[in-house]
Amino acid sequence: MQTTMLKAKLHRATVTFSELGYEGSCAIASDILDHAGIREYEQIQIYNINNGERFTTYAIRAQAGSGIFSVNGAAARLACPGDLIIVCAYAVLDPKELADYKPTLVYFNEKNEIIRSSHSIPVQAA
Repeated sequence: MQTTMLKAKLHRATVTFSELGYEGSCAIASDILDHAGIREYEQIQIYNINNGERFTTYAIRAQAGSGIFSVNGAAARLACPGDLIIVCAYAVLDPKELADYKPTLVYFNEKNEIIRSSHSIPVQAA
């Protein structure tokens, strides 16, 4: 049996552009993709904190160091510049891979600068 696991999470990034006329995808600064281990053309899920929209697209590279998060094509109707989003990539793992598996979690400030990275989410308390 295989299990689908969170591979990478880009937490609270700010949408910088939404390009309805651009070929579909989500352009993300290359350095951010590399840091998170997300490959170009990899399927990603985007969760819009501002409006609750959740949608699937794929990642493409934007200029390194630019902080770009551009939601393109039809998805541009689901996220506007200034919206906060969570971008997730998932991986399918077999039981042997699960034992030591840890996702890459990347957190941002309002300028889409990485403020910290982690490999676990704190336990939620009551």
